[in-house]
Amino acid sequence: MADGGGLVQVEVVGVRTHVADDETVVLLLDPQSGLLVPILIGQAEASAIATAQAGIVPPRPMTHDLLKDALLAAGTTVRRVEITRLVDGVFHAALVLGTGRRVDSRASDAIAVALRFECPVLCAEQVLALAGVEVRTVTPEEDIEEFREFLDRVSAEDFETGEDPGEDAGGGSGSPSTGT
Repeated sequence: MADGGGLVQVEVVGVRTHVADDETVVLLLDPQSGLLVPILIGQAEASAIATAQAGIVPPRPMTHDLLKDALLAAGTTVRRVEITRLVDGVFHAALVLGTGRRVDSRASDAIAVALRFECPVLCAEQVLALAGVEVRTVTPEEDIEEFREFLDRVSAEDFETGEDPGEDAGGGSGSPSTGT
């Protein structure tokens, strides 16, 4: 269970790799709050999550596929996955089986299994509060408009002074203050 709070259903956005740092994360999104939770994962788990999201079924079962097959053969399913805690930078999770029993899991493995069972992924509110990052969504049109506004304010002198044209206290004229 979540420590001190409720659970919120999140969407598995996908796997992203930061090439410069050689780090891979799975991104979980709380659509209600707009918070994005990045969870650092290994390459094997990244591959398991990405293949499940892409709907790729390997010719022979991989580890998470094998776990799904074993649970189904034992007569149960995974009802949901819960990301329950964040301790010293490590995300803890649980598989909640169809029988109601809980199985401790790493968050990355739990997410890979959830995708195979097509079951919800829930995240503790406390984890969202600690690890969630606000997402700023901007449409291409908004980006273009912001750039056009910048071009309306900028002049060649701005690049010489290093001042932001938006910092002009005089306002209105579009030209930067010379400071003299």
